[in-house]
Amino acid sequence: MAEIINMPRLSDTMEEGTVAKWLKQVGDKVEEGDILAEIETDKATMEFESFYEGTLLHIGIAEGDGAPVDSLLAIIGDEGEDIAALLNGSTSKASEPVAEATPEPAAAPATAPTAIPEGVEVVTMPRLSDTMEEGTVASWLKKVGDVIEEGDILAEIETDKATMEFESFYSGTLLHIGIQEGEGAPVDSLLAIIGPEGTDVDAVLKADSNASGDAPAAKEAAVEAKKETPKEGKNTASVAASDGSRIFASPLAKKIASEKGINLADVSGSGDHGRIVKRDVENYSPSTAPAAKVSAPAEEKVAAVAAAPVYVPVGEESVEELKNSSMRKAITRHLGDSKFSAPHFYLTIEVDMDNAKASRAQINSLPDTKVSFNDMVLKACAMALRKHPQVNTTWTDEATLYKKHIHMGVAVAVDEGLVVPVVKFADQLTLTQIGASVKDLAGRARSKKIKPDEMDGSTFTVSNLGMFGIQEFTSIINKPNSAILSVGAIVEKPVVKNGEIVVGNTMKVTLACDHRTVDGAVGAQFLQTLRAYLENPVTMLA
Repeated sequence: MAEIINMPRLSDTMEEGTVAKWLKQVGDKVEEGDILAEIETDKATMEFESFYEGTLLHIGIAEGDGAPVDSLLAIIGDEGEDIAALLNGSTSKASEPVAEATPEPAAAPATAPTAIPEGVEVVTMPRLSDTMEEGTVASWLKKVGDVIEEGDILAEIETDKATMEFESFYSGTLLHIGIQEGEGAPVDSLLAIIGPEGTDVDAVLKADSNASGDAPAAKEAAVEAKKETPKEGKNTASVAASDGSRIFASPLAKKIASEKGINLADVSGSGDHGRIVKRDVENYSPSTAPAAKVSAPAEEKVAAVAAAPVYVPVGEESVEELKNSSMRKAITRHLGDSKFSAPHFYLTIEVDMDNAKASRAQINSLPDTKVSFNDMVLKACAMALRKHPQVNTTWTDEATLYKKHIHMGVAVAVDEGLVVPVVKFADQLTLTQIGASVKDLAGRARSKKIKPDEMDGSTFTVSNLGMFGIQEFTSIINKPNSAILSVGAIVEKPVVKNGEIVVGNTMKVTLACDHRTVDGAVGAQFLQTLRAYLENPVTMLA
């Protein structure tokens, strides 16, 4: 018996997942414990294994696409097993026979409503996610008059989750388009009509509107369609692509182009209406890119001003659309929630780093020892938190939670945003132990091999942009922490020492505090203690 596999919840904060890669294909034999796919969550990319044995009969979410937790991911069963009933039960129907919705005879008007002709199908806006209430037509891949085969991609529909390809379940001629490119409409709105060539579209629209009670709107749509249909040409999509207003490409082609660093504006499409598909990106090479040509008006203009040559730049405007990843969406929600719920205030000090530089050089001269300035900052913060427990707190509506343990969050930049691995019980670790832990966690975070529980439980966070030359900045508090420290670059500059101007090394740090738990004086005292540790590193070794 076939088994439905839904999008799993792989972390406590996961609301949706993206299929990074399928390791099995439809038709493959699957054993219990086999890895089916790599699922990208809001925290990491994780392998997802099968709990069933059988044949992979259906894939519900394509590579690169995202879907909410519990969405249909795959179906596993016996080879050749009929799964139509399972698919119909898990997806919204494209259309229903409208004749069934005809009012009862007692309530019918004097003239019986026109029935939808046999063989004509009314296609409505599909519900492509469990939370979808309306969709937007990103692009039509077929136009009125085109012959449609079952399985052909009709359009790209943008939902509240992602932009997805919508395929036809019917064969026939595309008779009518009800929602134009760029327009949105509620689920179950008239999307298109498919049927035999020569069908009276007005009659179908009238019959459909009689069933739905929307006759005026349907008539208006029919009139607009008649006005616009003659203007459609064979090269509409390719012209739009060539002038840079929109590039038509399949989601898989976009994904491959992004991975290879290829600008889709340079790729010629071989699909319907010049649409870029997988093979176009895979076969692309820079030498085949079309050379930019100076338009005739531009050439005439240059020739007319021979005495004073004028450079006329030539190029194409283009925009590439990349879907937001699950990680990026999660970061947005998390930081937005922190910024707009916690009242932030900021305190900045400048630290003399001469002794820190000398101490680091001396420590790193020892065999098999490597300590960074960031490791020194983490250690100093951990020790300062022990003396100022009010900074190591969490606000709740009922109480302020004082954390007795000190877990340091370390902000790490990855390709898709920012993650925060946690060095636990940092106050009990030596500088070298902190350095080794940070190196291990950051490396696995960048390769997406870090475990979710290794990014949970921080009580204080440090964000360091000094290695990028940033001298001073502010950060958003990493909830549920009460504070975060922003660390700038060490700068060599003139300073006053003992009444004389000398060359010194200084570093600015900024503490962002949640005013509900940390008052200004408390934050200032914490920074004074932090400065004392950093300016006298030997005290951290005691």
